[in-house]
Amino acid sequence: MRVSCAAIFTLATLTSLDLNHRVSASPMQIPEQRLNSSNLVLQAQQEVGIGQQSQSAVQASNTLNDAQYYQDYQKAVVVPTEDAANNVLNQTQLSTNSQPPILNQSSSVSIPVPPANDLVVTATDVQIVGASEELEQNIRKVIQTRAGEETSAGKLQQDALAILNTGLVADARVDSRSTPSGLSVVYQVEPVIVRSLQLSGAKALPLDVALDRFKPQLGNPISPTTISQSVDQINLWYAQNNYQLARVLAVRPSSDGVLRLEVAEGVVDDVKFRFFNEDGKAIDHEGKPIQGRTQQNFLRRELKIKPGQVFREDLVQQDLQQLYQMGLFQSVNVALEGNAKSVDVIYKLTEIPTNAVNLGGGYNQDSGIFGTVSYKDHNVGGINQQLGVDIQASPRDLQFGASFTSAYRPTNPDRLGYQIRAFSNRGISETFNDDINLPNDDKVRERQFGGSITLQRPIDDWQTSLGLNYTRTSIRDRDGKISPVDELGNPLSFSGTGIDDLATVSFTAMKDQRDNLINPTQGSVLSFSTEQSIPIGLGNISMNRLQANYSHYFPVDLLGKTESVLAFNIQGGTTIGDLPPYEAFNLGGVNSVRGYGLGDIGSGRSFVLASAEYRFPIFNLVSGTVFADFGSDLGSGDTVLGEPGVVRGKPGNGFGYGVGLRLDSPIGLIRADFGINDQGDSRLQLGIGQRF
Repeated sequence: MRVSCAAIFTLATLTSLDLNHRVSASPMQIPEQRLNSSNLVLQAQQEVGIGQQSQSAVQASNTLNDAQYYQDYQKAVVVPTEDAANNVLNQTQLSTNSQPPILNQSSSVSIPVPPANDLVVTATDVQIVGASEELEQNIRKVIQTRAGEETSAGKLQQDALAILNTGLVADARVDSRSTPSGLSVVYQVEPVIVRSLQLSGAKALPLDVALDRFKPQLGNPISPTTISQSVDQINLWYAQNNYQLARVLAVRPSSDGVLRLEVAEGVVDDVKFRFFNEDGKAIDHEGKPIQGRTQQNFLRRELKIKPGQVFREDLVQQDLQQLYQMGLFQSVNVALEGNAKSVDVIYKLTEIPTNAVNLGGGYNQDSGIFGTVSYKDHNVGGINQQLGVDIQASPRDLQFGASFTSAYRPTNPDRLGYQIRAFSNRGISETFNDDINLPNDDKVRERQFGGSITLQRPIDDWQTSLGLNYTRTSIRDRDGKISPVDELGNPLSFSGTGIDDLATVSFTAMKDQRDNLINPTQGSVLSFSTEQSIPIGLGNISMNRLQANYSHYFPVDLLGKTESVLAFNIQGGTTIGDLPPYEAFNLGGVNSVRGYGLGDIGSGRSFVLASAEYRFPIFNLVSGTVFADFGSDLGSGDTVLGEPGVVRGKPGNGFGYGVGLRLDSPIGLIRADFGINDQGDSRLQLGIGQRF
């Protein structure tokens, strides 16, 4: 019995240890998550061409938006992963069950292993002094000594160091006292008082924002719950400001009260481009990477995301829109590679065929036998410059159209975009239709040639252009003879000679928010234009033409067609001053009110036109539409010189409805519409591209 008492006394003596270790507290760490490049951060498809259904031009996936780091600072303290920040983004998907951020002791403090002969006794009482209720709960999670369980001097020493390793205390001491039934243990602690905050790794996060979020902790004993709330608020600030990769990695307290806040913000290391063929492969049949025609340096200059910037989702969305508006790509995907501190942004691009030569020919009553040749290149030099040439030759005449466009570059704001055009064409007049002919009983033909120079530059969110235009219009018969009047003696030109010169200065402003320029599924486009003539040449014409056009697109799910679209268009215009009859607004036709022939509704000084369509996929390259159109000259037909609409019996108002098919072909979206008008007539009409 005396031996037992001596043993207990010896243990009590040994365990009255002063483990007053002052050490720098260590990190509350959030292991960094891995991202999967196969799960694209932002993904958008643009199906360009006839009949293919385009997806949203800017359809952001939820990979970044929904992947929130799981944070539970009330759980048991665990040892952090030292290389957490080096986990690569493209190894595994963003997880929602990551380890909680923790506080733990500096690695310089090691926990001793109890000796094999360490005397073991029962702890009758375990107290923690100097700690708040929250701090006491955290300490009890890490100590091994429990009331009613066995302990030893070595285990008590381990407990003291484990308390220090939480990073929540500046000092920790354990005292013990023997009792008849065992050992009473008291842990005395001194909580860390937070006095200041330091930022590490922050480029986007301002210090004042971080200080504001940590204000409840400053000047007070350290609290895991308060730090948890502050970290949540900083991560929320990152998300609200579109820094989708940015996260708090660790909070490292020191014994003198300094909190070192470590963040990873996803700094862009490089912007890369990978080109894919139409089969979705990045290598050719020889196993070599596919080389795109578009110059990569040109693309880098055009994008807002740059190396050295913090990754922002809204900038990537703007870049996607910019890439779509180039009209060079069928699809664009965005992926990430790297780690949360340093990330590569990779654009996966599938180009559309950008150059083509087409040969053709045929016969019609107006031109006789004719041949055509056309050349189009939408990516001259690999920098999105456009060249187009169309020639039609027949025994009676030569018609042509040529244009060259170099678009405005936001990356070079001092350089204006421009377009140069030249043309010469002849055709049956839309204003003077078959009801009344020339005095020689021939049809009225308009021959026009001229050109234009247009300068382009955006103003805020509007795309604007300023142009100088010239057109000489002559009214002729089939053999090219000029005819100034029709068979009723009504003038066909403003000068009265059958030839007019029209020089104008034009201005156009357009705000385009469509997801796809060729086949939109959502968004809108609004445009305004004015054209003021310069009274020179034959006719001395002085006029101003005003027009407005608005379209809106809504994705819908009708009849099980998830890629369906409701599309609406309304447009109108008027002319102030002189108005040559061939410059009247002509209503009716495949690009106006379907079910009517070209110009059959009216030829007026003013007009309004409204259309609605339900567009839906059918299969593969074929889609369908149901449409309705309405047009009116607003009673202005009798204000046009010679009253061409009135004397030809045009109604001035018209309505049409019907169904149509769209076919994706190598030459574009071929449109076939079968329309029925309010006069009871019907017709099948063909066109290229969507009606609007």
